[in-house]
Amino acid sequence: MGRTLETQHKPSADRDASRRHGLPEGTGRQRAATQATDLQRERILQVATTLFAEQGYANTTMAQIVRALGVTKPFVYYYFRDKQEIFEVLAWRPAVDCFTVLDFAASDPRPAAVKVMVGIEALIRATIAHDPCGFFLYREPQVCRPEYMAEMTRLARHFYDRLCPLLEEARRDGDLDFNEIRITALAACSLPGFLYTWYRPDGRLSPDATVAELTMLAGRVLGLRNRRRR
Repeated sequence: MGRTLETQHKPSADRDASRRHGLPEGTGRQRAATQATDLQRERILQVATTLFAEQGYANTTMAQIVRALGVTKPFVYYYFRDKQEIFEVLAWRPAVDCFTVLDFAASDPRPAAVKVMVGIEALIRATIAHDPCGFFLYREPQVCRPEYMAEMTRLARHFYDRLCPLLEEARRDGDLDFNEIRITALAACSLPGFLYTWYRPDGRLSPDATVAELTMLAGRVLGLRNRRRR
């Protein structure tokens, strides 16, 4: 397990991101965060990650989470309202990392095609880095509340609202060759979206090799010119 925490999440940063996008980072009885309480929250999330990944959401109970932690139910409810909220927090973190990869500074001088490819590579890398949490929503989207999914949709639009103008600019520059912008954007970004059906961290290709392979395929979907590939 452990891969979720290996991405070095900072709980306070997670809360800031959630507030920006209208989502709380836990609505249990906890009112003030400290370093100690952050560590306890992470402990709960880590155990829940393992259970959700191995058993799925429906087959995982709060009793199992409590038993794996070796604590009482009130301990978990101090930090999280219920099992659904734990799942939503775990799925929200990778979504923020993935859908903000194109948030370049306005002064960034790089050509549009470079930004596109850097962003898509970062999207793929973030999806893999967050395994297995990055795949939770793909596997079980029905779990989450409608208002939560609405925020997810807004976050995805945030990403595509940045990607599509970059694609148009790169096509005008002669660096990308495609027809329909929206279809092309969705096709290129669907490559990491289907990772949940086949990706295995202990598979034949290393995570870095998988990122490189999928980024190359995304470049082909976008009609990336050879000079940019070099």
